[in-house]
Amino acid sequence: MNSELMDALRALARDKGIDEYDMLDKLEASLSSTYQRILDLDNDLRVVLDRETGRIYVYEQVRDPDWEGEPDEAPVVEERDVTPPDVSRIAAQSAKSVITAIIKDAERERIFEEYADRIGESVTGTVQQSDNRFTLIKLREGVEALLPPSEQPSNERYDHNQRLKAYIIDVRKTQGNEPSIVASRTHPGLIRRLFEIEVPEVYDGIVEIKSVAREAGARSKVAVSSREPGLDPVGACVGPKGSRVRMVVSELRGERIDVVPWKDDPAAYVAAALSPAKIDRVIINEETHTATVIAPDDQLSLAIGKEGQNARLAAKLTGWRIDIKSSTIAAEQGLVGAVAFNQESAEEFDGRCVWVTAAGVRCRNKARPGSYYCGVHEKEAADE
Repeated sequence: MNSELMDALRALARDKGIDEYDMLDKLEASLSSTYQRILDLDNDLRVVLDRETGRIYVYEQVRDPDWEGEPDEAPVVEERDVTPPDVSRIAAQSAKSVITAIIKDAERERIFEEYADRIGESVTGTVQQSDNRFTLIKLREGVEALLPPSEQPSNERYDHNQRLKAYIIDVRKTQGNEPSIVASRTHPGLIRRLFEIEVPEVYDGIVEIKSVAREAGARSKVAVSSREPGLDPVGACVGPKGSRVRMVVSELRGERIDVVPWKDDPAAYVAAALSPAKIDRVIINEETHTATVIAPDDQLSLAIGKEGQNARLAAKLTGWRIDIKSSTIAAEQGLVGAVAFNQESAEEFDGRCVWVTAAGVRCRNKARPGSYYCGVHEKEAADE
């Protein structure tokens, strides 16, 4: 080696973002092993690479023969210069393989650190390989993400070179120190990120996605609220003529998305979560964390949804256990009367008394000032 080669190594370290001293230390260690094998000496070798001139020195380390402990721990009592005449030629051959390995390790570490900081973000790539075992998504040159079958919606199939968005759920190192980026197309977080892309108000934090419930490939519910008074968060996410939510639905291959308003009041929130069904009442039991929902008879099947999907998603979205009853059944069980929740009174109170009779009919009287009930029913409401 020579000073020009040392300068080249330093330049390479800078270009690749590699620690120069670490690279030279590893090169010395590799050369020690190489010369140990070539010279076949009984004692250990130490290689010194002069950082300025690039000259290489090989020393045989003679340890104390009277040492009674572990041989590897015996102190070195003498170093003999055993530098071979063709040291530079051998070093150049070894240096090439060592530097190549160092560069690969540094690149792996850089990719790992970059994507480990991006867990919980969405990425876009192109499908490189897809079969029943896994799908590989190329994120950029030399970087791929793994999309396992468990993270793929059952209704999705992928074609080679197809562009795809996915959500990073894990970044880990394999046995060969290769970074493994694991992505998902089923994670609820993907919906959050897609809305951030399509809805400026969500990206800017004006509209907040409070909760997401998802059955990937079929249907999702998203609860949103606004930090800006007067701004309709649902309208912002849906967009003009549904343009914004339609882009999210398109990326998710037609997965249906219900955007509902988040409510601080749990009864109102549960009712909103059961959209598009219209709900008469929601009775909240804090002790059992159960919401008993009373739906008009003609809205019962809509509230429950096909195979219970609507109710199931609403429960995931709100965190409440939901029990849905028809108005007829509720009347038979004595659940009508004083209203724990009425959709009109909670969201668009029109001034009418919110009392519901045993027959499921709402009172037609005007409510008293500051109350949801008329003078006839206010006392009855207070007694229940």
